[in-house]
Amino acid sequence: MGPVDIAAAFTRDPQAAPYPVRCDGMLAAGFAVVATVLALTVDDGRRPDALGWALLLAVHVPLAWRRKRPLAVMLVVVALVAPYHALDYMHLAPIPASMAALYTVAATGRPRRTLLVGVLVTGVTLTIQVVTNPHEVDEVLRVSGWVIAMLVFGTSIRLYRQLVQSVVEKAERESERKVAEERLRIARDLHDLLAHTITLIGVQTSVAAHVLVADPDRLDRAALAKALDGIADTCREARAEVRTTLDVLRADGPALQEGPLPDLSGLPDLVRSARADLSVRTGDAKVPAAVGAAAYRIVQESLTNAVRHAGPSAAVRVDVGLAGEVLTVSVTDDGEAPGGTSGSGYGILGMRERARSVGGTLDAGPRTGGGFEVTASLPLGTREVMA
Repeated sequence: MGPVDIAAAFTRDPQAAPYPVRCDGMLAAGFAVVATVLALTVDDGRRPDALGWALLLAVHVPLAWRRKRPLAVMLVVVALVAPYHALDYMHLAPIPASMAALYTVAATGRPRRTLLVGVLVTGVTLTIQVVTNPHEVDEVLRVSGWVIAMLVFGTSIRLYRQLVQSVVEKAERESERKVAEERLRIARDLHDLLAHTITLIGVQTSVAAHVLVADPDRLDRAALAKALDGIADTCREARAEVRTTLDVLRADGPALQEGPLPDLSGLPDLVRSARADLSVRTGDAKVPAAVGAAAYRIVQESLTNAVRHAGPSAAVRVDVGLAGEVLTVSVTDDGEAPGGTSGSGYGILGMRERARSVGGTLDAGPRTGGGFEVTASLPLGTREVMA
């Protein structure tokens, strides 16, 4: 048995160990051999006769069930050891078995039960010691010290096991939390990506269809080719991003964000594809990666909603700036359908969760006079919180 096995034995719940009866039976047999050797070789009381041997060997039998019924085993051991010591047989021989029973009670029971057992065993032991050897005070103290030491040792092991279990449970909860956060992040990314891409493809397809049917005799082949190329480019970009996300899901170990996060540098291309106006007023400020990614996704979802609900002809404006240590994001449109961009899906909910994940806030609602507005405030120095 190596150091790892010994550490595992102390850490593991003794009542959950494999083959407890068989293992404890072997332990009891070993203790019985040790007790026999001690009874034959050590001069600490008179050598056992037939009754003494019967009591001594019987003490070890209940130890095979010490982990299944620790308190019952302890009581049986005390009932057998008490007459053995009272008859002044060799006192050292049953000590290993007695200490094993005491340890098991302390390591598996509650503090109150351990205290009661300690008082019971100490009282019985001291009574027998006073009756058999009334003048040996040092022996009384030695026996009491061994009983107390074994109970303290067993209690310490029990507390250590509880500490290890709490640490393991905390680690498992943290792992589950990270998995849930990663799943939520992937769900947001897929929603933002697919919703935005499908909306753009729909707009570009409408443009191509309009070019085809508006004036068939004067077909603008260049405009049609441009619209079709835009659809192909959008599909390729979406396929690449979906493939990256699937690679993360297939990877061994915990899912991690692979590749660079989207940030403010990607806003021009994003806004250009939606034919919106963009104003970025961040200067040389250093925007944390998580905040930049949240701002990018909020703009992406807002543009998707604007194109979908306000129509491709609506004027959309994106404004990103700084207010002290807060990154502000504003996306407005002048669509005719009041409140249309609120939708009925998870778009705005996802944007709010994006903002909350970096400690920010988001408001979305109809504008006075028509259109829709999304505003977000994302602190630059706020740590990420669990969404």
